[in-house]
Amino acid sequence: MSRVSQARRLGKAFLLLDNMLVVLGFFVVFPLISIRFVEQLGWVALLVGIALGLRQLVQQGLGIFGGAIADYLGAKPTIVTGMLLRAAGFATMAVADAPWILWTACVLSGLGGTLFDPPRTSLVIKLVRPHERGRFFSLLMMQDSAGAVMGALLGSWLLSVDFRLVCWVGAAVFVICALCNALLLPAWKLSTKRVPVREGLGRVMRDKKFCTYVLTLAGYYTLSVQVMLMLPIVVSHIAGEPSVVKWMYALEALLSLTLLYPLARWSERHFRLEQRLMAGLLLMTLSLLPVGLAQTLPAIFLLICTFYLGLIIAEPARETLGASMASPHARGSYMGFSRLGLALGGALGYAGGGFMLDIGRETGQPELPWLLLATIGFLTLLALWRQFSPRRDTPVVLSGG
Repeated sequence: MSRVSQARRLGKAFLLLDNMLVVLGFFVVFPLISIRFVEQLGWVALLVGIALGLRQLVQQGLGIFGGAIADYLGAKPTIVTGMLLRAAGFATMAVADAPWILWTACVLSGLGGTLFDPPRTSLVIKLVRPHERGRFFSLLMMQDSAGAVMGALLGSWLLSVDFRLVCWVGAAVFVICALCNALLLPAWKLSTKRVPVREGLGRVMRDKKFCTYVLTLAGYYTLSVQVMLMLPIVVSHIAGEPSVVKWMYALEALLSLTLLYPLARWSERHFRLEQRLMAGLLLMTLSLLPVGLAQTLPAIFLLICTFYLGLIIAEPARETLGASMASPHARGSYMGFSRLGLALGGALGYAGGGFMLDIGRETGQPELPWLLLATIGFLTLLALWRQFSPRRDTPVVLSGG
């Protein structure tokens, strides 16, 4: 085995280990924030939605700067600093007894993510050959699902003891992540040359096709982030106890571990990436329409199952499509900017979703927020279809292979 091939193999193994720890640490804490502050402490959903939206907006909205910094400094120092900031955010959350403290904790957590997330994705592009990326992203998603379940199960158990313990355990996991990256991650450069921050930013901003794609995805993310806010609240409300939320993530893990990889392998042979993305988004949109009318756990879990199936179809295609558009001369900057859609959509999904959930409850119209989410989903589908339509003068034809 050549030295380059061995480096790729070891690098991919480290990425899988690192991803499992990051996902575990995140899901120990974040799925339980809405349960803790809305269901247990009685805060209005808008306040918690603002907190979650702040984390999303800071982490993803500033991602282009985190990516550009990583292009200039390299992956290791940027990732390690980000991990420690995320740990500090979780530690602050442990003492949150007022909205401003929770918001501060989420901002710290978001700043950490804006530093470590883009370079980690850029390392995937650097180490995984183009024809293998779709499958590798699928493996990462399977890990995400397994880590989400383990994190949610651990967090739910810890929540029955003390929410502060939930936060401290999440912080400890990210300190371990920082140590692993500091000791095991080679000092890799992300781009083919050392790119000044300003040059990397400018290169991305001049790529109109990539920018349009990223901004269009804001609607997709408005829907997808509801697994962290509105769907757990609905499940907890119907069940009458927050511990049932862990089964929602168990369902996601079961579907991902059994269907994600074979679906990705089959669909990449028969459909273009943009077709897979739009098919998954359509399923997500249709599944959210009747959520406000669901009154039983089997009904809501059936809809959540359909929603997850849409995510399973869409996510590998979305990630691979964005990676295929990134310039090798500024990978960190591209991957950082690619998070802007998540920043905008996440902020809208969290803050707007929490606000509409409160309005729906006050007016006796629980179906209202879900109808608005479905409308956003259909508009996003239309925008994606127009962008990738083969009838356009400059078609985008990409394959998953």
